[in-house]
Amino acid sequence: MKFLENYFKLSENNTDFKTELIAGFTTFMTMAYILAVNPQILSAAGMDKGAVFTATALASVVATLVMAFYAKLPFALAPGMGLNAFFTYTVVLGMGHTWQFALTAVFIEGIIFILLTFFNVRELIVNSIPTNIKHAISVGIGLFIAFIGLKNAGIIVSNEATFVSLGKITDVSHSAAPMVTIISFLVAGTLLALRVKGALLIGILVGTLVGIPLNITIIPSSFEVAPPSLSPIFIKFEWSEIFSMDMVVVCFTFLFVDMFDTVGTLIGVSSKANLLDSEGRVPRVKEALMADAIGTTAGAMLGTSTVTTYVESAAGVAEGGRTGLTALTTAILFLLALLFSPIFLMIPSAATASALILVGAMMMTPIKNIDLNDYTELIPVFFTIVMMPLTFSISDGIIFGVLSYVLIKILSGRFKEVPLVTIIVAILFIIKFYL
Repeated sequence: MKFLENYFKLSENNTDFKTELIAGFTTFMTMAYILAVNPQILSAAGMDKGAVFTATALASVVATLVMAFYAKLPFALAPGMGLNAFFTYTVVLGMGHTWQFALTAVFIEGIIFILLTFFNVRELIVNSIPTNIKHAISVGIGLFIAFIGLKNAGIIVSNEATFVSLGKITDVSHSAAPMVTIISFLVAGTLLALRVKGALLIGILVGTLVGIPLNITIIPSSFEVAPPSLSPIFIKFEWSEIFSMDMVVVCFTFLFVDMFDTVGTLIGVSSKANLLDSEGRVPRVKEALMADAIGTTAGAMLGTSTVTTYVESAAGVAEGGRTGLTALTTAILFLLALLFSPIFLMIPSAATASALILVGAMMMTPIKNIDLNDYTELIPVFFTIVMMPLTFSISDGIIFGVLSYVLIKILSGRFKEVPLVTIIVAILFIIKFYL
């Protein structure tokens, strides 16, 4: 324990061993759903569901350990939502390629990421984003994950007339999920107000227990200890089409979405944790980006879609996580999940939804650091914040924010305030729209 305290410099970061453990456990609990969802999505592409579960857990462990010991930051990584949907529904089912082709694209993307990170290209891009937009990213991510929580709970549902509307939150005969989330939310919210450590985690556990008599929490009938074999999907690459235009397009899409989802998450959660330096930069960002790149490459070899830094890391940060010990705790729990998957799978999304909603509220705080009196700053900030939940994409929020920032600064005659790298990034965004 003394070694870990010294290695992660807990006192210097105003944290302690217990806080980091709780933070890591909370992060795991809010993102553990990926172990159930990712196999479901990738199995639709023809991949073995059990093997994908094992690959998902191991890829998360590898990437998060690199984040813990190399970057020493409180962020966890796992196969990204959205990217796994692109893998299955666009590349395989839409374009007609095999899942082996898609895995090859992910592997190539990972190698490119490693090279871009090694030569500081990704770090340069991160540092090119204006400070006010960095703070806005945190707020936008907050609205985005709160929206995910409300959607997972059934509190917000789709509606053809108005796109979204309020679900049947009091009709337990229809679904008890909204009620479970509301109870979990009230418990966690009250404990937060009382400054009780582990409030989010306690709320999740209460929601899980409440869900048992309501048939939302399903207790498994048997417990299988041994994890499923990786052999059906391990290093199953397809090299025959690596020079095709389809491969170029698929690799670019994986690369683009992963890069800016990761950048947005790193900036947003770092802003919330007050980890940004005086110039608004993420500390040890190169190391953090390398964890993402290594995770993606290892994940492709294991047999899963692109690995990315998870926005749910904000849940652990909200519990006080400030160092790599938080990430180490999360990685260990992912490893243990291999042996006790039936137990953690019984935790319903309705219980974890409350944590996402509350973290979304907590991530609003950086808005006080934004200059809202200058319209060349306010408008880009507005687009960054509002486009994330409305497009269901962190990267799209960043795109609209940066593009509007550059264009309004230039059109208002203040182009000297825009760094050259930011202009280059904006041009790449424009090109992306035409591909």
